[in-house]
Amino acid sequence: MGNIKVLACLSVLCCCLPMMGSALAAEGKVKVLVWDERQPRQKQAYPDFIGNHIASQLEQAGGMEVKSVGLDDPEQGLSDAILDNTDVIVWWGHVRQDEVPIETGKRIVERIVSGRLSLLVLHSAHWCTPFMEAMNYETRLEAQKRFPASAGERVEFEYVSLPERFTAPERDWRVTPNFNPRKFPDGLTKVTVNLPICCFPGYRDDGKPSTVLVVKPEHPVAKGVPKKFTIPNTEMYDEPFHVPDPDEVILEERWPTGEWFRCAMVWNVGKGKVLYFRPGHETYKGFYEENILKIIENAVRWLGGE
Repeated sequence: MGNIKVLACLSVLCCCLPMMGSALAAEGKVKVLVWDERQPRQKQAYPDFIGNHIASQLEQAGGMEVKSVGLDDPEQGLSDAILDNTDVIVWWGHVRQDEVPIETGKRIVERIVSGRLSLLVLHSAHWCTPFMEAMNYETRLEAQKRFPASAGERVEFEYVSLPERFTAPERDWRVTPNFNPRKFPDGLTKVTVNLPICCFPGYRDDGKPSTVLVVKPEHPVAKGVPKKFTIPNTEMYDEPFHVPDPDEVILEERWPTGEWFRCAMVWNVGKGKVLYFRPGHETYKGFYEENILKIIENAVRWLGGE
């Protein structure tokens, strides 16, 4: 009788294990939100928009729950309910960046800082509101680290941004962010902090190829990616990129005419992460390239905690 009971229990357990495994697998999936401004120009290369195309590719890769949203969706697809159910946002934007309120960017950065969210920023989304707010957050932290108040002294910070958002820097401009202290006899130090422009002085939309080099091959984002590969058609961006120093540079991109760009960079923003990946202009088919898709997949899995 005892053996019969044991066998019965084992039988029930074996029946339950597949269901338990499925439940655990579902819970373990990275929850991905692909955000896209969905501009009509994308349809030259992406009939169903870039965001939907990337979301479809990630779904096919498996192990992810993927939701695709757009700027014209209710609450711009960024309601608290949606964000609370997201591990990683993949963001593509270009000509409608100013339609996303600064407050929305701050809500996203708050979640990143607390470790509830990470952000993958693609190509021209270097000017998207959440990326700019994350870079401002990093700059403020860096200012406080560089200029701590010593005993008996005071430090005041003035944070300055360009009068006009979305202004590309000139080649001879001092790279932002930068820090300018003034020390007074009464023990006061006033530090003017010029916030990052989050852009670069050189760009060229001619569709010529670039060469991508993996500079950190051991990084999970570079897993399964050749150490050197070509993007057949792309827009050129040229350094210096006006952003805080990244914590990691994973990939570098170069052009035959000498321009170069740190094309995959990571910042540890509080308990979360922000990763910028440069390729992905809307009129070229970069997001059909196997290596680019693999890097995005790797980045999402890594940012999501796999």
